[in-house]
Amino acid sequence: MSQLQSSNPVFADQLFDQKVHAQPAGGVATVQGVINKTGACAMLCAIAGAIAYAVTKANPGWAMGFMIASLIFSFVAFIAVWRSPSHARWVAPIYSILQGATIGSVTFFLERILESKGITVAGGLALQAFVITMALMGTMLGLYKARILRGGQTFQMALTVATVGLLVVMLIGFVLSLFGVSLPFISIGSALEGGTPALIGLGINVLVLGLASLWLVVDFRVIDDAVQSGAPREAEWYLAFGLIVTLVWVYIEALKLAFRLAAMFGGKRN
Repeated sequence: MSQLQSSNPVFADQLFDQKVHAQPAGGVATVQGVINKTGACAMLCAIAGAIAYAVTKANPGWAMGFMIASLIFSFVAFIAVWRSPSHARWVAPIYSILQGATIGSVTFFLERILESKGITVAGGLALQAFVITMALMGTMLGLYKARILRGGQTFQMALTVATVGLLVVMLIGFVLSLFGVSLPFISIGSALEGGTPALIGLGINVLVLGLASLWLVVDFRVIDDAVQSGAPREAEWYLAFGLIVTLVWVYIEALKLAFRLAAMFGGKRN
């Protein structure tokens, strides 16, 4: 394993060396194997999202249940994988399903907000967010393969500092929301205010989306290092789980961006 140590708790190199390599080998991990498993998780996420969208449309009260279940399981999932990477085989699919359910519910409510304002979204928010996510993933992969971005230690340290700062701001925003207070510009509702607040909120959304996308470069580096070091085939689920976590984050930020753009510049029905 290389000296690179990802700050993604799923991709912690020391943990990988100590626990994954201790698992019985049944062949070695391959990039294609990781791609296949990540694709399977993404498909589960998409199917769950479509079902949750339909269910939420018929029963809006279910949305909160999806969100709470996703939040609780996400915490349990990280603990489970941290304790034993072999758990990723069942954690990754369940995580993908619950995240998909949450995304589907959130998408329904965001589209309903836009509809209440008479704003149309070409293809729907989900499709636009998907296109943005795939475009960013392709761009990051291209930059990585071209060795323009390599996900080295300095690169990763800068991302870590920015991510920790973002998490602190999000935590403060969550605490304030419990008292009915929302941070200006951070709240997605700022897109509906128009003017400067909406533009600043859009800029912040773009920056966060960029931050999430750059973590894909680190993920690609860790996957490459794991494969080149001869990690066991079982590690493919472990690596796929880490990648799907980042992709879900990118997709959520892309969804918020699509909403903001529609709210600010979208066409209204006659």
